[in-house]
Amino acid sequence: KGVGIAGRNALAQHMLNAIASLLSSPPPPPPQPVSKLPPFEQLYIFAALIAGLLLLLAAQRPPPKGTVARWLPAPGEKRVYETWVLWYSIVWMGAFGVIIALELYEEFTAATYFLVCGGLAAPLVLRELARGGADGRPLGERHGARAQLWIAIFGFIGNYWYTHYFYCVLRARYTVPAWRLNDVPICMYLATHFYFSSYHVFANLALRRVATGFAPGNLRTALFAYVVCALSYATAFMETLTISHFPYYDFEDRHMAYTLGSAFYGIYFLVSFPVYYALDEPGNTPLEGTGLRGVALSSLGAGMLVLLLLDLTRLAAAGAPLTIGGKLWEVTPKGLAGSA
Repeated sequence: KGVGIAGRNALAQHMLNAIASLLSSPPPPPPQPVSKLPPFEQLYIFAALIAGLLLLLAAQRPPPKGTVARWLPAPGEKRVYETWVLWYSIVWMGAFGVIIALELYEEFTAATYFLVCGGLAAPLVLRELARGGADGRPLGERHGARAQLWIAIFGFIGNYWYTHYFYCVLRARYTVPAWRLNDVPICMYLATHFYFSSYHVFANLALRRVATGFAPGNLRTALFAYVVCALSYATAFMETLTISHFPYYDFEDRHMAYTLGSAFYGIYFLVSFPVYYALDEPGNTPLEGTGLRGVALSSLGAGMLVLLLLDLTRLAAAGAPLTIGGKLWEVTPKGLAGSA
């Protein structure tokens, strides 16, 4: 009899539990992974950029008779240098593609990042140093050496100063194991050198085609300025997109990183693309003077102008406080973002 009562009680409890489960709300679904793809709005942004470009192109007049429209410079030292950078871009992009695709970075230490990025930056610099004494001409008279110095200074300023605007405005962070200077991984200073070497040569191709392919005047000047703006935004966006699956560089708000962040990063190139293009370019008023000292002053001046524009944008668009909490030297393990 006791066993029968116990069985009935168990059955009743089971039925009560079943009824309660039916009446209760279903458990919440597991959170969806955050998409790293760009927002749909980017299509409208790029459609507007392309439409504006087509309108300006349609308004252009042909160049004077006998003018050769060029993508690359005329035969000479600058052409040799830009061709070399274009070929070398395939090398470093391929190396980075393999590292990301095979997730080799998961085994990287701070020393590994330093050696990989330093090893990819070194050929650009060493080539110019090796060529410097080939015919007795000083480095200051060689376009390749002048271009490399310009990029090295501008890239260093960008990492040392501008990165903190990304930390504060876009809440970006690097969590790679790293040796850090002013809370920026030193490997990023090195990677920026070959990134920027390629970006600026790519931009030169388009700007030179505009400058040589149409009749001079206000319409061509407007097209040149528009191409600078469009290239600046597109370059910034494409870098954000291509590193989106690298888990140790992230943003608090990826939607903002793609939209506002691309415009914010693009400010670098609004200044640097036209200034770098004019470096040793025939038909342009020299902005850099002669020798390496003039190039250094040109790059420093461009860096200061970008800093002013970034800070004005920070105040006007975001209002976020700028806090720089880095140290002269710091070592951070994987997963930590440093002292800032």
